[in-house]
Amino acid sequence: MNRDTLRQVLTVLAVLVTIVINILSNALPINGLNTGQISDQFQVYFTPAGYVFSIWSLIYLGLIAFAAYQALPSQRNNATLRAIAPLFWLSSAANIAWIFLWHYQVFGLTLVAMFTLLISLILIYLRLGIARGAAGGWQKWCVHLPFSLYLGWITVATIANVTIVLWWAGWNGFGISPEVWLAIVLAVAVIIAALVALTRADVVYQLVLVWAFVGIAVKHGGVPGVAISAIVAAVLAGLLAILSLLPKGPLPVGRRAQP
Repeated sequence: MNRDTLRQVLTVLAVLVTIVINILSNALPINGLNTGQISDQFQVYFTPAGYVFSIWSLIYLGLIAFAAYQALPSQRNNATLRAIAPLFWLSSAANIAWIFLWHYQVFGLTLVAMFTLLISLILIYLRLGIARGAAGGWQKWCVHLPFSLYLGWITVATIANVTIVLWWAGWNGFGISPEVWLAIVLAVAVIIAALVALTRADVVYQLVLVWAFVGIAVKHGGVPGVAISAIVAAVLAGLLAILSLLPKGPLPVGRRAQP
């Protein structure tokens, strides 16, 4: 077995093990608690309604598509897929580590796993050049789109993880109310979304944030300040998604802007 074939096999195994562990974490569940039960212990406003986590089904499907595509004989010598493989293996290891740390309630170390996952996905995103130039048909659907979706959700998950660990550690928020902190955190998330929209024009990433923000508004609809902040953030992320869809490039000859 040559090195590229081994890389393809290891990537398929990484996807399968990651998905199986994530499924078993709630099916068994690991340590007698499912992921949602642990999350419900924390009174933080950035956590969305339970239905929002169904996005993992799409992420799993995307990862399966990625694993199948990169395993094709025609992709064996794909230099880009070769370059991202070690980062993908790292992201899978971090994902699995997070599951065990979360279920055994070692919350401080969950941040290490989550940031490892986030950084590895950012590096994959950059190496793939997502939303930069034209990607081939199947590569767009089986590689670029899954990683846009995955990174968008892990961006949300990282922010949620940080807020949960701060709550768990007993941080008092410098005396600022949780509602105000939620508005601040949402503003940071929208700024991140704006940076992606302006530099990458990645509509999938924006839509993931819209999905999460609406879920926050739904879960905390009884707290007007939280619901309004989340709705505003969702609208702004939606506008950024529309911006991402607009054509880019120089103005046509004869229609250049006047000085």
